[in-house]
Amino acid sequence: MNHSTGTLYIVSAPSGAGKTSLVKALLDAQPDTQRSIRLSVSHTTRAMRPGEENGVNYHFVDRAEFVRMIEHGDFLEQAEVFGNLYGTSQSALQQTLDQGHDLILEIDWQGAQQVRKLMPDARSIFILPPTQQALRQRLTNRGQDSDEIIDGRMREAVSEMSHFDEYDYLVINDDFATALDDLKAIFRANTLLKASQQGRYSELLGQLLA
Repeated sequence: MNHSTGTLYIVSAPSGAGKTSLVKALLDAQPDTQRSIRLSVSHTTRAMRPGEENGVNYHFVDRAEFVRMIEHGDFLEQAEVFGNLYGTSQSALQQTLDQGHDLILEIDWQGAQQVRKLMPDARSIFILPPTQQALRQRLTNRGQDSDEIIDGRMREAVSEMSHFDEYDYLVINDDFATALDDLKAIFRANTLLKASQQGRYSELLGQLLA
């Protein structure tokens, strides 16, 4: 079997739609024998939340360091969300893909637009809540934000969801297990595309046609 380059997956969703939980469950469910899926770790200037680790959830940097990285052209994409800066290191991303790993990039629609221009072969997935009411309930259940902040996040969510038609796949997160199965199906199907299989099984294909 020959080495093949990994696929970049862009995953976006409004805050509270369950994107982070679904992606974590997808990564945790990987069999050891399967080509591993990795999660791209972005840089951000936002404060670390309880339970997060530097270098695992994000690379947490101050605004001055982030601006230096922009000036050096380090980012494949960058965006400002709720007053905080987020960006993806281009060299780290490409290195992972070149090693044959699929890579998930959790970014908003603005970042997704930037990435698609530079990497048109990327696959993109948008995760939606079943209703606005369900989304508000999930944001409220976190117990982290005031009603005023939740109102702002809901307005932002509706704006974000209007960009769903820019994506290749839509996953509705009503029942978590069903949404996870849908997500797994997307990744599974893409490993079976001719271009992927041709690179992976070039030796076998040669023998079959000999």
